[in-house]
Amino acid sequence: MSDLTIEQLTIRELVTLDEYQACVAFQDETWGHGFSERVPAAILRVGQKLGGVSAGAFEPTGRMAGFVFGLTGIMDGSLVHWSDMLAVAPDWRNRQLGERLKHYQAERVRALGVRTMMWTFDPLVARNAHFNINRLRAFPSEYIPDMYGANTGSTLHGAIPTDRFVISWDLERALSVPPGDPAPAVGDAALPLLNPLDASGAPSCVTTEREPTVRVQVPADSQAITTASTELAARWRYAVRSCVVPLMRDGYRVARFVRGRGDTLPYYVFTRDSAPLPLPPT
Repeated sequence: MSDLTIEQLTIRELVTLDEYQACVAFQDETWGHGFSERVPAAILRVGQKLGGVSAGAFEPTGRMAGFVFGLTGIMDGSLVHWSDMLAVAPDWRNRQLGERLKHYQAERVRALGVRTMMWTFDPLVARNAHFNINRLRAFPSEYIPDMYGANTGSTLHGAIPTDRFVISWDLERALSVPPGDPAPAVGDAALPLLNPLDASGAPSCVTTEREPTVRVQVPADSQAITTASTELAARWRYAVRSCVVPLMRDGYRVARFVRGRGDTLPYYVFTRDSAPLPLPPT
């Protein structure tokens, strides 16, 4: 871990060609040199001309500790910002730098009149679910099966389908809502669990009469599972997909995310809305 404090970092827009190229190298280091979704220096620069954000967190030496990139566009007649990438160097992780980068991005686009920021994350990655839902209070609005294809060339994604939650972050409330509690609530253990583990430790999706509030669990460390067993990682992917897609189609939405404790895996708590939204078929 770096001896610097987070207050010693400077978060600002990328300016020089060297900084754009350093951001490309940062992507390679984070997702692997074969990552097909890598954003080149030219797009990082052009995006800034059209209301996008290409920003880095810099140490006093000029070393990049993290970056965020997104583009601004029109959706249903309103300005929306799509946050495409965020990455933090290993020695700066778990120090709230990602949160600071996201809030910097939010402030930049709020000044343009943007009121909604969107991005994706893997539903199986518990640490990202905690970051988005509990720290930022940004909630999934959609589930897209295999959004980027099953082979992005990234060492992080492996060879399983790249299912993603789409996040919609209400920037009107972003700075006023306190972080959520990641601990279990009273009564959580009695809520139906839709993807229990079988005797081999693999999940399945059970078909049952749904209660108004239900749970869907995810691995404590999805990356370790992907590295150890593609087959088990795929079982998790399809089990979570089989549970979540019908839930969201029927009007259920993520209300909370609970971090695991002991033998209890992390889980999403879904509650039913009154107005279901259509989702693409699996």
